[in-house]
Amino acid sequence: MNNDADEEQRKKDLIQGPSDVEWRYEMRRECQEILPSLWLGSFVISKSAQTMQALGITHIVCIRDTNEAFSVKPRFPEIFQYLTLDVKDSEEQNLIRLFPQAKQFIDNARASGGKVFVHCNGGISMSPAFVVMYVMQAEKLSWEEALHLVQNRRYCISPNGGFLTQLKEYEAIYRAMHSVSAYPTRSGETVNRRKRNDEDSDSECVFSA
Repeated sequence: MNNDADEEQRKKDLIQGPSDVEWRYEMRRECQEILPSLWLGSFVISKSAQTMQALGITHIVCIRDTNEAFSVKPRFPEIFQYLTLDVKDSEEQNLIRLFPQAKQFIDNARASGGKVFVHCNGGISMSPAFVVMYVMQAEKLSWEEALHLVQNRRYCISPNGGFLTQLKEYEAIYRAMHSVSAYPTRSGETVNRRKRNDEDSDSECVFSA
C-alpha cells in the first residue's frame, strides 16, 4: 500500500515540476529541461553552439516545416548528432507515423549518456507534441499528465488541435504495446497451445480415416 502511495506521490511531483520557476515571456526563446537529459525549446538556441555545449547537449532533433528548411536546419553537424524531421504545423499532419524514429534517436542518445535538444521554429506546437509523446511513453503517463508535465516546464507550448487528438490516440497505442511486451511468454504459450491442438486434431482425423 505504501509503495502505491509513494509511486503516486512521485508521479505528482514529476508532473508538477519545479515550483520556484517564474516564467517570463522571453523564456519562450530559450530552452527548458523536460526530463533529465531531454531539453525542449526554439530553434534560436540551436544557432549557438556555445550555448548548447554549455548545457551539455550532444544530440539535436530538428523539426521543421519544409518551407523553413533554408533557415531551420542542422548548423553544427561536426559537433552534434542530428535527426531532422520535416513536419507541417497542420492538423492533418500525421505525427504518430514519424514518432518512432524520434523516440529511437532520443532513447539511444540518453542511453549513451548524451543530452538531447528537441526544437522546431518556435518550440510551441510541433516539437512539444513529439516531446509530450516521448514523456508519455517514457514515464507511463496519460496524455494529459504528459502534457501538463511539459507545460509545467515550458509554459508557452500549445500543440494544435490535430496534434492533441493524436496525443490521445497515442496513449492507447503505447499502452497496448506495453501490455503485449509485458506478457511475451504467455502470448507464446497461447500460440504453442493452439498449434498443439491443431496437430492433435489432424492426428485424430488421420486415425479415424
